[in-house]
Amino acid sequence: MKLSREKINHLTNLIVKDLEEWRDSPLTGDPQEVRVNVMRAITNELMIDDEIEEEVRRTLSSYSSRLVEGSRDWEILFNKHYEQEARRRGL
Repeated sequence: MKLSREKINHLTNLIVKDLEEWRDSPLTGDPQEVRVNVMRAITNELMIDDEIEEEVRRTLSSYSSRLVEGSRDWEILFNKHYEQEARRRGL
């Protein structure tokens, strides 16, 4: 996961605060419940991102030619497989 729990919590608070201050705010329920749902959504998205990255790294490691992580070829193939995997998952 690329964001710490503290950063996720901070982002959650910013999102909920903005939603609360929005003139025609769609928030009608308990703000704490909204916070929990926003935090859960962010965390789930980050976990999915981690899963996709892990799958792509596994794919790249199976190539017969050795790719150096961070090289231009590795980056191009990583992005290509990342997009394919995300599409395959309907993202």
